[in-house]
Amino acid sequence: MQMFVAGEWVGAASGDTFVAESPATGEEIGAVPEGGREDAQRAINAANRAAESWARTTAFERAAAMHRVGDVIEERRDELAHTLTLDQGKPLRTEAYDEVEELVGYWRMAAEDAKRLEGRLANSFSPGKRVLLVRRPRGVVGVITPWNWPYTMPAELIAPALACGNTVVWTPASTTAVAAIALAGCVAEADLPPGVFNLVTGPGAIVGDEIARNPGTHGIGFIGSTETGRKVAEAAVGKALVLELGGNGPVVVLDDADLDQAAEATVTACFLCAGQSCTAGERLLVHRDVREAFVSRLARLVTERVVLGDPFADGTTLGPLNNAGVAVKMDAHVADAVERGAQVVSGGKRADGFPTELYWPATILDDVGPDSLVAKEETFGPVAPVVAIDSLEHAIELANASPYGLLAAIFTGDLARGLEFADRVRTGWVNINESSNYWEGHLPFGGRSGTASGIGRVGGAAPMESFTELQTVVVS
Repeated sequence: MQMFVAGEWVGAASGDTFVAESPATGEEIGAVPEGGREDAQRAINAANRAAESWARTTAFERAAAMHRVGDVIEERRDELAHTLTLDQGKPLRTEAYDEVEELVGYWRMAAEDAKRLEGRLANSFSPGKRVLLVRRPRGVVGVITPWNWPYTMPAELIAPALACGNTVVWTPASTTAVAAIALAGCVAEADLPPGVFNLVTGPGAIVGDEIARNPGTHGIGFIGSTETGRKVAEAAVGKALVLELGGNGPVVVLDDADLDQAAEATVTACFLCAGQSCTAGERLLVHRDVREAFVSRLARLVTERVVLGDPFADGTTLGPLNNAGVAVKMDAHVADAVERGAQVVSGGKRADGFPTELYWPATILDDVGPDSLVAKEETFGPVAPVVAIDSLEHAIELANASPYGLLAAIFTGDLARGLEFADRVRTGWVNINESSNYWEGHLPFGGRSGTASGIGRVGGAAPMESFTELQTVVVS
């Protein structure tokens, strides 16, 4: 396996590699180049050499290139899905193929959004002048992405950055570098000019830091944890930033909610991608008058529908966690909740009898204290912690007490109560009577200002607003 720099597949300058292991099987699946600062600098230089000519191509030429990437992804659909399951752990039939289909959509969406990216004609004090406000690309955009959605999250940033005229240097999470190389292969086959798109694999603390810090990058897109996002922001000070960070978004179930609907949506909220989602139902704030009935419905659905197993098997709906760090956090958060009095309804500890120790069953915790780690922090695992609330006001109070502000969901039979919640909760996205893991890729998505969930927006054309800038042109 190799990195892609200046239109060529290359190894790390040091010659070093690291071994990629499958969380599903435990097997070694490849030797990945362990890039360093020199490799990042080489990619940044290549991107700068290509920047001017790429920026001067028409929007329609760039759109055609984005569609070519989409075409290649469609041709490699099976290969990409199998690589995703092996490298990330997602169940093949229920999740991996879906992510590949969504990946195609991001590239095609960027192609069409590029055609519609417009400036405007501003007014002038002088009657003999015309003022043009023209959208110009920033130059080189550095992209740093996580392992939980190793295809679609990079595409949320890379595709719009390229489509609006920037060149890109991308470094992915090391634990899904094999999937990243597979995606880079699709971009390489689409025949973009050398240096327009570059991939450097290696430690985020080194490669990612260089990409964020180097004066040769002019905008940074980062998706990942709040802690790492802060480091990226500090390194990239003065540059255009899109930071989509962590979440602990609540799912609120009021006393007038349709409990069957709420329980159905909660299965997706808590167990999609094994709970490894920034929009997961990290805490369930359930009115105490309906808590028992809701937990009963949720437990039944988990028993009937959530199947932990080999992610390549057709019947599996829940695969392993991606890495040991997430599994250890899941261990600690569940143990802390139980020590504080929470009741284990299902799951509660790692599963035995699997090829790796990363298999965690769907876990429901009832009567969770609001001060428990699982209710305060981002657990990032297959857990549904139920916290009792007394009212809508109580739900808003607990929701806004969190430092996070990414997404919240509420279930209620009264639209006015749902809209009041949306008005008052400090999150960038609110779903009413829908799972917290529901989003549409063309809509702006990101955290509220003043929270630990980032700045800027991904989704559709939203990153283009950050990855371009207005140039004022006055014509006499």
